[in-house]
Amino acid sequence: CLLMNKHMITPKIELSEVKTKADLLRFVKFPFHLYASNPYWVAPIIQEELNQFNPNSNPVYEHASSRLFLAKRDDEVVGRIAALINFYEVDKMGIKKMRFGWFDFVDDIEVSRLLLEKVHQIGYENHLEFVEGPVGFSNMDKVGILTMGFEEKGDMISWYNAPYYAKHMEVLGYQKANEWLEHYFDVDLHPDRTSQYTRMAEVIKRRYHLKVIRFTKTQEIMPYIDKIFDLFDKTYNKLVSYVPLSDKQIQFFKAKYIKLIDPEFIKYVEDEQGNPIAFAITMRSFSEALQKANGRLFPFGFYHLLRAKKNSKEVLFYLIGVHPDFQKKGVVAIIFDEFAQSYIKHGIKRAYRTPELETNTDIHSLWKEFNPINHKRRKTFRKNIEANP
Repeated sequence: CLLMNKHMITPKIELSEVKTKADLLRFVKFPFHLYASNPYWVAPIIQEELNQFNPNSNPVYEHASSRLFLAKRDDEVVGRIAALINFYEVDKMGIKKMRFGWFDFVDDIEVSRLLLEKVHQIGYENHLEFVEGPVGFSNMDKVGILTMGFEEKGDMISWYNAPYYAKHMEVLGYQKANEWLEHYFDVDLHPDRTSQYTRMAEVIKRRYHLKVIRFTKTQEIMPYIDKIFDLFDKTYNKLVSYVPLSDKQIQFFKAKYIKLIDPEFIKYVEDEQGNPIAFAITMRSFSEALQKANGRLFPFGFYHLLRAKKNSKEVLFYLIGVHPDFQKKGVVAIIFDEFAQSYIKHGIKRAYRTPELETNTDIHSLWKEFNPINHKRRKTFRKNIEANP
């Protein structure tokens, strides 16, 4: 922060709405400057960030809107925020939520206050009841302010931030809305454990007449993507943060991530009628590759990502789902057995679980025998909209 004394006047902070391609690029690149010297921040791919806010690229705009703002001091960007409304959530689900995301700022309370007041104002103008964030447009986007784990490397599917973010929220009168936990466990694949998974998996498969569909090529996965997302909806629709995805959004996320996932790291279980029963998606860690790429796929970014896709010894547990009728019936043993075989083959040493709601006790219980380490926490914050600030 600039200090005021008799010889210095603090320059005024001004907000400007993103209207041009140049403004949007400044919006996307602000964290690159804010965290340029931070060894734990992982750069997103710049073009993918730009596509997030392009209605011609991102189908979420069929039922959502966004307004982006930059905070500037002497024309230098010192903060950014995206004000988001998901109209399916508001109109169909009756949740009068004003969302905000892509929220970054220097350690100056005036900057964060002005950005959040703008979101509050937009929520008031749209007759919404409360503000919550940081979140994206849907459950498939990044979520939460990091509150623990600042010296842990970030990843491609979560936001990183400095410790002062949460303090600003509290000072400005925001309260905890939801909390997410992140864990990792070292992959212990000695023969006794893997044989235990195999024995349990065989019993469960025989008992419920289930079979595993294995993939070795990306094109083999495509016929099952819609079934996976249908099961995803059945598995997660009771969570407090859930908003359904449209078919076009599913295709958008498929195009975004499928090229980065080794087909052997997607597991799929169906019954004898071909109905989806369980799935799990893991992907190798791209953190170091993304740091090397520094937001750009050309000329060398693709090379770093392809190397990580083949050689990284760490994986992210991206999604796992079990049909409600088969939960707590041991079906996860099939998933664990399949992953054990793949991890042995590829020499995987550590698995990271991406953010899971603190209240989702069912998902936490799946992992207890792996002795997971809770290394990160993150929160969303909310505030009621009572008047136009």
